[in-house]
Amino acid sequence: MEKISYKIDVFEGPMDLLLHLISKHKVSINDVPILDLVGQYLDYMRQMQQEDLDIASEFLEMAARLVYIKTVSLLPVHEEAEELTRELRGELLAYQDCKTLAGKLEKQANGFGYFSRVPVKFPVDMTYTRTHEPYEIYRAYISAVGKGKRRLPPPVEAFSRIVAHRIVSVASRISFLLDRLQGSGKHRFLSLFEQSGSRSEMVATFLAVLSLAKAKRVTIEGDGENTVIELTDGAEG
Repeated sequence: MEKISYKIDVFEGPMDLLLHLISKHKVSINDVPILDLVGQYLDYMRQMQQEDLDIASEFLEMAARLVYIKTVSLLPVHEEAEELTRELRGELLAYQDCKTLAGKLEKQANGFGYFSRVPVKFPVDMTYTRTHEPYEIYRAYISAVGKGKRRLPPPVEAFSRIVAHRIVSVASRISFLLDRLQGSGKHRFLSLFEQSGSRSEMVATFLAVLSLAKAKRVTIEGDGENTVIELTDGAEG
């Protein structure tokens, strides 16, 4: 048997759909229980899904809003549901007024008709007629030159401080720490940084300690200034 399909009306938004459902009751918006519209609204949404129509997010948002109002209305104290219902009724009344006014304006606009004429080409004079003081031209020139310089690569001197810094590898600090800790018992954690000559060396030393601790080659005990570090029994040699 051939499947019977029903024509789904197109609505501009969820408010338009609610007004359509209310119009079926043939009463005022204030006289229709909003909760009675929840089931009808959800039925319409299911029909849209069955027709493989794309449901706009605003329709889904209104569906969630109606379900929430119905849910809180089932609570023993449902003042919130009454407040939300009054708020929705107010929005529906405002939307209805706007829709009515839009219809009246559309009727008035249709009475004027449309007027057109053949396009006319106007001559355009591209001659620059403004005058400028010499200092304005000078500032414009300096600004243009500055923009041009900003597009150039930075000079070699800009990298001199970066290149001059000695890069300290984590591997070199691991060797340093193993040599220092072997056969000398425990060491204060902060003492490992006392001879660091640069920030790069301090960072490499700290990362070396973390690497040794992760490999369980050293143990770290205490906290703050009392933190000590010691080689594990299997790490010597």
